[in-house]
Amino acid sequence: MATTPLAAAREALAGITNPRVGKDLLAAGMIEDLVIGDDGRPTFTFWLAREDDATLVRQVRQAFKAAQLEEPRIQIKDPSGPAKSTHGPPGDADKAVPPPPAQMSLPNLGKVIAISSGKGGVGKSTVAANLAIALAGAGHRVGLMDGDIYGPNIPRMFGVFERPQVSAERRMVPLEAFGVKLMSLGFIVERDAPAIWRGPIIMKIVTQFLRDVDWGDLDYFLVDLPPGTGDAQLSLVQATNVSGAVIVTTPQEMSVGDALRGGKMFEKVNVPVLGVIENMSGFTCPHCGEHTDLFPTGGGDRLSAELAVPVLGRIPMQAELADLADRGKPVVVAAPESPAATALRDIAGQLVEASRTRGGAELPILRG
Repeated sequence: MATTPLAAAREALAGITNPRVGKDLLAAGMIEDLVIGDDGRPTFTFWLAREDDATLVRQVRQAFKAAQLEEPRIQIKDPSGPAKSTHGPPGDADKAVPPPPAQMSLPNLGKVIAISSGKGGVGKSTVAANLAIALAGAGHRVGLMDGDIYGPNIPRMFGVFERPQVSAERRMVPLEAFGVKLMSLGFIVERDAPAIWRGPIIMKIVTQFLRDVDWGDLDYFLVDLPPGTGDAQLSLVQATNVSGAVIVTTPQEMSVGDALRGGKMFEKVNVPVLGVIENMSGFTCPHCGEHTDLFPTGGGDRLSAELAVPVLGRIPMQAELADLADRGKPVVVAAPESPAATALRDIAGQLVEASRTRGGAELPILRG
């Protein structure tokens, strides 16, 4: 007798073990309301606790694919209940954010610095990648965590696509490129897999990247955050002590307005803003060196004045900058004497100084 899709789905789920409890997903009571829809797609509720490995969802999708079942519709729920909303009515906008849960003490990470922006498309990931490499080139031990769960771009920018290994202590070993230790969800899930996850899952992934990755001893730990002021940002500051944040903007007023909201969010959760970086700050001709402003100017200055923090630097546009990023060749490595690379190295030096004076305990400028 042929196996029914429902039986095949149950068999696939029974073949996946939750290492936390030592039982398969069905025996552990993690699967509820499993049905096969009229279109042949399995649908079920997946009860995933905060202590569980978030990659169990990926294992389920892979198991269903191996069993030649349709892509499942999965509703993920946290047994501890829904996450508290971080969005209140307009009248609550100026109220302090509720106190976060107890943070993990991770002194081995050194200075934890969030690279943030108010909106997408401002080159934040490009800035984060090149700053990390510039800091490593200056002699620092540097880690870079891709906190953009929905759109992880760090693997492509570094040209690294392998899966992380697992140590004997069952901790993920970060990949490494250009002297920087790396971790990204893009190393773990398929490139075209959409991350349709709510806040508790984002918190789980951020926490696991902090706690369950063998980062070793670092001087600087940069976190490339997604645009906005959502779950990833709050998860990071709730999970560990963040030394400071850097806000990336472009000169246009729309970008500045969104970036200002991002900066104010960090202020509300008691994370010092170390400074502002103005990206796409005009165009410098590679032949004659003439600088041309392509957009309205002064956005970085306006933002720094609003937040009362310094402008760490301005990065000019370059014709090959986006192409180099797409090919996994950061500009500070591929074109180290270019105007953008020079600006990024200068900004890295300013960031070190800002983190010493505004971000807590002092670190040496260079490791000898």
